[in-house]
Amino acid sequence: MTDLWLISVPLDKTSLTSVEKLKRTTAKTNLATCCRFSIPELKVGILDTLLIVSDDLSKLDTLTESVIKKTYQCMKEVMEQASDKVLENALANGVDLMSFVTKFQWDKAKYPTAMPLTSLADIINKEVSQVETELNSRAAAYNSVKTSLQNLTHKRDGTLQTCSLNDIVRKEDLVFSEYLTTLLVLVTRGSYLQWERTYESMSEFVVPRSSRKLYEDKEGGVFSVTLFKTAVCEFKAKALESKFTVPEYSFDLEEKRQQEIKQLNVHKKEQYGIFVRWLKVNFSEVFVAWIHLKALRVFVESALRYGLPMNYQALLLQTDRKRSKKLREELSSLFMHLDPTATASKTDISSDIPGICQQEYFSYICFHINTNLLEIS
Repeated sequence: MTDLWLISVPLDKTSLTSVEKLKRTTAKTNLATCCRFSIPELKVGILDTLLIVSDDLSKLDTLTESVIKKTYQCMKEVMEQASDKVLENALANGVDLMSFVTKFQWDKAKYPTAMPLTSLADIINKEVSQVETELNSRAAAYNSVKTSLQNLTHKRDGTLQTCSLNDIVRKEDLVFSEYLTTLLVLVTRGSYLQWERTYESMSEFVVPRSSRKLYEDKEGGVFSVTLFKTAVCEFKAKALESKFTVPEYSFDLEEKRQQEIKQLNVHKKEQYGIFVRWLKVNFSEVFVAWIHLKALRVFVESALRYGLPMNYQALLLQTDRKRSKKLREELSSLFMHLDPTATASKTDISSDIPGICQQEYFSYICFHINTNLLEIS
């Protein structure tokens, strides 16, 4: 598994020397890959605004990560029959997620750098909230069609007790006239002989020798029997006493149900294509917004921690989770001069904490990008 850390250090002489040493050390030991994370100049504003924005961005980070997770999970569920294609659709601006993060470029057209930080946060918040609302609505509509189809299909493909009998029964097997009707009876395999011996005596209005076995499986068979319409209730009662099942059946109603299944199948296929395309587009949109949000957080925290004028450098570190502890020790050693009192928490640094490493305090600024969430490692 991969850990991704987005760190920020000031551009004082000592820190620059430490950054160069970090790059040499990580390259030599394969402890991590280290690359610059490009963040443009943004409008700083006043201190009070920075403090408010910092808190808002933290909450928005949690929300955005949640929406990404739900969108990705929904994509996996919808594409369950083509699970090998999920990662092909979980892209950011047409490239795989890791490539997008490591080669991040700020989208000035979508997020103008001349805007106040609060406005940029509002743009992302509205975008993410709209996707979440629409995702819930679209998922509910798609699952409704899927559930209806599953219920009807279950009835059609289930046991003899529940399945559709239209694939078993032909119109010519049935007698319907002014006075006569044909009933279908489900008989277990062990009761065939009992049925043959007793069905004519269940009512004096049963047509003699009218029973036919229309279908059987490992559980039993479907038999037809013709009788006068006036005797239907009497016959059903006697059949029930003998533990024979007489299902309610209408050829026309079964035909109608088959048509409904076909229409739902067509509707589901149409909705599938539309929904998958929507998920692909909006997964990308929210992921892109999320990484811009990370950049915003680095900028704001750097302003608050290192002061003005803005003079810092953001770096993206990618390491194997097994080496995270060693890398953290290396970083603490290199940047201890920024805050000698800073000590890392003894909490497990490999835990999946959204956004900033909130249970740890370091001499440098550090944000965690949750790769577990997206399987981008």
